[in-house]
Amino acid sequence: MSRQCMITGKKVMSGNHVSHANNKVRRKFLPNVQDTSVFSEALGRKVRIRATAAGLRTLDHKGGLDKYLASTAPTKLDPKLRPLKAELERKQAAVK
Repeated sequence: MSRQCMITGKKVMSGNHVSHANNKVRRKFLPNVQDTSVFSEALGRKVRIRATAAGLRTLDHKGGLDKYLASTAPTKLDPKLRPLKAELERKQAAVK
């Protein structure tokens, strides 16, 4: 399981832990990735995603999962979200 956000793309970074005596030791900076379910109103079901806290705030800012997927280009989406966007577009086309 990768430690990467499906919404923002944040992933593990590396750097130094620097002590008071300026000793440098390599370390990892881990993103706050959570497994969560987000409800899709258009599909009428919950969708499981791995998102950081910042990614969940992004979804809230955009107006939910459906609006986020509709407003984001497929090339900028996580590969696991692209089929969901296609399914959402098919569902909306069938309603019209």
